[in-house]
Amino acid sequence: MKIIRIFIVRLLFSLVFLLPFSVLAAPQETKKVAIVIDDIGYRHTDRAALLLPRQVAFSVLPHTPHGQELAKKAWQQQREIMLHVPMESIKGLNPGPGALTSTMSEQHIQDSLQAQIEDIPHVIGINNHMGSRLTQMSQPMASTMKFLKANDLFFLDSRTSKFSQAELVAQQYGVPTLHRKLFLDNKLDESYIENQFRKLVNISQRDGIAIAIAHPHPKTLKVLHRLLPTLAAHQIELVHISSLVHPVEESTLMVKNASDTSEKKTKEKATE
Repeated sequence: MKIIRIFIVRLLFSLVFLLPFSVLAAPQETKKVAIVIDDIGYRHTDRAALLLPRQVAFSVLPHTPHGQELAKKAWQQQREIMLHVPMESIKGLNPGPGALTSTMSEQHIQDSLQAQIEDIPHVIGINNHMGSRLTQMSQPMASTMKFLKANDLFFLDSRTSKFSQAELVAQQYGVPTLHRKLFLDNKLDESYIENQFRKLVNISQRDGIAIAIAHPHPKTLKVLHRLLPTLAAHQIELVHISSLVHPVEESTLMVKNASDTSEKKTKEKATE
């Protein structure tokens, strides 16, 4: 009997080494990255971004010379289209046509958003252009989120202010929401953009998903063309932004009305 037991143990030990390593190892979960190209619409040269992989979303500025045309072309590529909504900046910068401001009534905000949606076709969600002031204010954000909820759109917080209340208010109104992890091209320098891309890879590997915002600058597009194909080597998948959006469960909604949310008055160094 002892001899039989020894034989069985040796047989099992041998079989373990014969099994492929991939069977023994725990499956490695694929990490995900989504990239949104902001500020589409003002320049004829923005069309160069159409050469990026179709998983890269376009966020198009309303009421711009080329916005509508590029949104249509991008949609024909099966690329996802977002509306890049101009919002009031803490620095007093001009956000552009259709800007939402703190002095506007709820009806005025929603009328402006409706006009923007009608201008840019195939929109599935929005993110803020500038907006470091407006996204800190609960009431304008409530007016915005009511519109998004009624039109089945999601909100991507560009996080131009670290004190943004946009995601909180979105959740209160049942609007699916995301936020960007980093900007790739705050500096128009290829070395800087490459370093930001490496940070994006690290964030994705750490957190599982990461969202980056970039712009259709020639240097940015050059770096993206070179580095996007390297994501696979890091077991990272480039995905559509919509694949990261999850419906808000009704049970998790906050009952408290967004208008009751206290507004943060803390001064900050805003990005725009």
